[in-house]
Amino acid sequence: MDARMNLHGTDVAGKALKYLVAAGKPLADSALPAATQELVKIRASQINGCGYCTDMHTKEAAHAGETSVRLNLIAAWREATVFTEAERAALELAEQGTRIADAAGGVTDDAWANAAKHYDEEQLGALVALIAFINAWNRLSVIVQRPAGDYQVGQYS
Repeated sequence: MDARMNLHGTDVAGKALKYLVAAGKPLADSALPAATQELVKIRASQINGCGYCTDMHTKEAAHAGETSVRLNLIAAWREATVFTEAERAALELAEQGTRIADAAGGVTDDAWANAAKHYDEEQLGALVALIAFINAWNRLSVIVQRPAGDYQVGQYS
């Protein structure tokens, strides 16, 4: 399977992607734990059916030391005992933030309050931006049908 187009190969989209990458740099450098960031990216990518981003972030997480048990249980995090309460709060926020169109009220007050119990304002800001950014990346990849499976760790470093 080939992608419908190479977004990096177009002038306008290529420039926009560079800005999106640059805008995400402060998130990677934030106090929001790197493991939590990868869990959130993977869960949103699963929900959005983005094979490319799921492939990328599971490989990056495994390379960073994430266990196969935790990676395999992300989609079933509610029933899994391998995630911390803070990670569970981030995953709930990620799910609700990804499924905004599915719920008239968007993110619930309960999900927000639970996340706020575990993350300070800087970390919450990073988490909210991260959820928005991964959803943007998912949509870009799904629209152009970027194929999954060939991503190499550090490919975009």
